[in-house]
Parts: sequence; structure tokens; C-alpha cells
Amino acid sequence: MPRKRIIPDASVFATIQRLLEDGGEKAVSFGSVSTATGLAPPTLVQRYGSRDAMVRAARLAFWDALDSRTAEAVAATAGKGPQGLLKAIGPVDATAIAADLRDPDLAQRAAAWRASVEAALVQRLGSGGKAPESAPLLFAAWQGLSLWSARGSSDLRLKDAVKRLT
Repeated sequence: MPRKRIIPDASVFATIQRLLEDGGEKAVSFGSVSTATGLAPPTLVQRYGSRDAMVRAARLAFWDALDSRTAEAVAATAGKGPQGLLKAIGPVDATAIAADLRDPDLAQRAAAWRASVEAALVQRLGSGGKAPESAPLLFAAWQGLSLWSARGSSDLRLKDAVKRLT
């Protein structure tokens, strides 16, 4: 059976993201992506140049999608509280974000995304002086919950963190 010749980058990036989530950096190679997508390794080399460039392109696509999802959540939850916003953004792979912090450009994307979420949280926490202090703490609690809930149950719930910080 002949290999598929045209697969959009978005599909390749989704495959790479899944491989990263399942097995970490070592799980992604031209061979593993080729096997998962049906594209020949030389096709992947031609598209991305190197394994690192391929992974980096997939991670940049992740940040583009997360920025878009966050902007949609901010707009959709206008007038709702912080918990509504964070639930609308949905789960975020905190482990992947931590790995991206090693790359200066990806770390900058992560910092900009964090700042945008915290600014939206400040708006939802009210006009008091406590909001700018509570937003980073709530963001950290949310990300911590994302990290640990993926690894098993957590004793802390998002609504409890919101109550304690507001």
C-alpha cells in the first residue's frame, strides 16, 4: 500500500504532541513520526530540516492554538468569575509548558500567555487591591492542579482555590 503523500502540518504537529505527551522528547524522531503519520522520513526531513526544528514547529503550533483558545475563552466568559474563565480555557499540559521553558522563544510565548491569563483573572477578581496579588496565585494553583490531576487525584479543587484567594 502506498504511503499518504499529503498530510497537513496540523496533523503532523498533533501526532508530535501526542508522542511528546506519551513518551517525552526521546519518543519523537523522524522514524516515530513517520510511522504514526504514514509520511516517509525523507518527506519530514524535507519539510522541517531537522528533528529539533520539527519538534519546535509543533510546539509553536501548540502555543498558537493555546493563545487562540485562551482568547476565545476570555471573550466567551466576559462577566463570569475566574473559575469560569479557567474552566473555559480547559486543561493545559503543564509538563509540556515546563519543557518549553528551556527554549528562550518558547519561554517568551509561555510568559506572554501567562500574563494574558493573569490579566483576565485580575478583571474577574474585582477592582480591589487584592486582585493583582491574587491572580498570579490563582494561576499557579490552576497550573499545579493541572499538573497533579493528570497524575492522579488532588485534594484541592479549583473552586476552593478561588474562594481562598478572593
